[in-house]
Order: sequence, then structure tokens, then C-alpha cells
Amino acid sequence: MTVKETDELSGTETTGHEWDGIKELNSPLPRWWLWTFYATVVFAIGYSLYYPAIPLIKGATAGISGYSSRAEVAKDIAMAAEAQSGIIERTRNSTIDQIATDDELRRFAVSAGKSAFKVYCVQCHGSGAQGAPGYPNLNDDEWIWGGDLETIHISISHGIRNDQDDDARLSEMPAFGVDELLERSEIAAAANYVLKLSGQEHDAALLGEGETVFADNCAACHGEAGKGDREQGAPDLTDAIWLYGSTPELILTQINRPKHGVMPPWLERLGDVTVKQLAVYVHGLGGGEDSEPE
Repeated sequence: MTVKETDELSGTETTGHEWDGIKELNSPLPRWWLWTFYATVVFAIGYSLYYPAIPLIKGATAGISGYSSRAEVAKDIAMAAEAQSGIIERTRNSTIDQIATDDELRRFAVSAGKSAFKVYCVQCHGSGAQGAPGYPNLNDDEWIWGGDLETIHISISHGIRNDQDDDARLSEMPAFGVDELLERSEIAAAANYVLKLSGQEHDAALLGEGETVFADNCAACHGEAGKGDREQGAPDLTDAIWLYGSTPELILTQINRPKHGVMPPWLERLGDVTVKQLAVYVHGLGGGEDSEPE
């Protein structure tokens, strides 16, 4: 049984608890504190009744107010869409070149394209469109298929080497080693010649054989000088821009068992307006080219 007593100094009854000779006084809480606490309890109950608050198996209680933050967001989105409907319709009815020459349409396209890029493109091309091994850098001026507005628009619309769009851009380098199209010595000579084309250290003794192998097997796509061919999607081998790496080992690997990147078609998935906006944004990153002369 807990023995309670009255503290001699304060005259307050104790709780009967004692620690190391210190006895706990049974002092009542201040009235202002109690009334504040009761007020918060009443407020919490009222809040739970007025607003959606109590979790259920599916959803939550609607509350007397019927308020919904999701409904508020949906309303804001609808208002924004209505405000943009005019310029979106103008974008839909304009060609890609007309958008680029109209200041209002171009500014809107760049802003919207940047947002779409962050959602759909950064996974491969990077947050700054700088690319990564196997994924092209969109900031430079080296384009495998071409970098004018219309060409970029086509690439985004139909994608690269996918099996979902009949108009996807296609190019495929033969597996010269795996398919036994060339001997290992010929592959080594060809790789050495590519090193020479790109201004890298190479074996001068193998250049004659490498040039012959290149001319017979590679020049049809990459050109006699190795400058590439955009019509076929064949990259330039003379610059310092390499999609899969420029070391002798990586060049050998690419000739032996080439990698072929795939890009999905975005036109059907995102719609014509968003694809146009993406094209304008990508073109303006710094590597875009002037339109091809007619």
C-alpha cells in the first residue's frame, strides 16, 4: 500500500513516490494548462469530424466539409490546362520550324520540353543531356542521324532500332568476329586503322592491311575517310566522340560484337505537341544545327 503524507515545508500532499530520499509532491496542474489541453482535445475531435481524417480500408472518412486536396490539385491542373489551351493548340497546328521562329511558341516549347525531358529522357541522356557510355550527348554538335530541327523531331517521334514503330531509324553494324566475317588478325588490323583515323596511337606496320580491310568492309557505311554517313546512321570515326569508348580494347569489342542502342518511339506515347516541344528543347541545348537546305 502506498503511504501518502504531507510535505512539511510546502504543506502539499505527496504522491507516495520517493527516489533517493526525494519525495514527489502531488501538485495539481495549472488551470490555464488544463483548459488549454481540453481545448486541443475538442479541436482535434472537431477537426477529425470536419476534414477527411480517419483511415478506412479504402480511402478515409470524407468529413463534414467534403474537402479533398486531390480535388484541389485536379482543379489547379484543369485551370492551368485551360490557360494553356490556346498556345497548345497553336503549337499543334504549327510546323516545327514555325514554332522555332515564333518567340512566344518557342519560349513555351522550351519550357515545356525541358519539363518533359526531365520526366522521359534523363534516365538515358542524363539530367544535363550530357549522355553516358552508350547514350549520346545531346549538347555537342555531332549527330549520327542529323541535328536540325526536323531530323531531331523525326528521331524523337519514331525512335531508334525499336520494334514498335515501322518508321524507326535503323542501322546495324555486322558482328564481324562473332559471325566469322573477318579473321581475328583482320579485325585487329581494322581496329588499328580506326585508331589512326581518330588520331590515336597505333601500329604503323598494320596500317596497310587495316586500310584494305576497312575499305572492303567498313567504308560502305563509314565512308572512305571514316567520316560517317548520316543517311545510314554510321558514326564519324575521326572525331573524339565515341558512343561505346575509344580504347583499342573497346574498338576491338565493337567490331567483334557490336552494341546497338535502342530508343523508344515517343510520338504515340506523348503526342505530337510534347514531341515538338522536346525537339525544340533538345535543338536549343547547344548542338542543334540549322535546317537542311531545301
